[in-house]
Amino acid sequence: MPDTISWMLQLNVRDGQLDNLRALMPEMVASTQEEPGTLGYEWFLSADGKTCHLYERYADNAAALVHAGNFGANFAERFFGCLEPTSFCLYGEPSAELKAALDGFGVEYFPWFGGFHR
Repeated sequence: MPDTISWMLQLNVRDGQLDNLRALMPEMVASTQEEPGTLGYEWFLSADGKTCHLYERYADNAAALVHAGNFGANFAERFFGCLEPTSFCLYGEPSAELKAALDGFGVEYFPWFGGFHR
């Protein structure tokens, strides 16, 4: 079983917030890129600018917790001002501490079942 933790968020862009999101996203990418243990952090935006997917992958629970703390302290208010979550799927085996940090966000947990990643 791998130690990695990853998640996918699907979000609706709030009316009139696309320009604010376009300004926020590079800040969040730059900040997250500095976090040790972040393996992947990718944003995707639908052609009409109404739906955003955010894919994140961390080396382990500790790295995911670092990110969650940085997000909460630095970006959560502006992020949720721009985006409305519609789904949040976590892949892997989250620690009790990580689950406690994320449970208020309506996370659906998917424990590892099999396969590989290169």
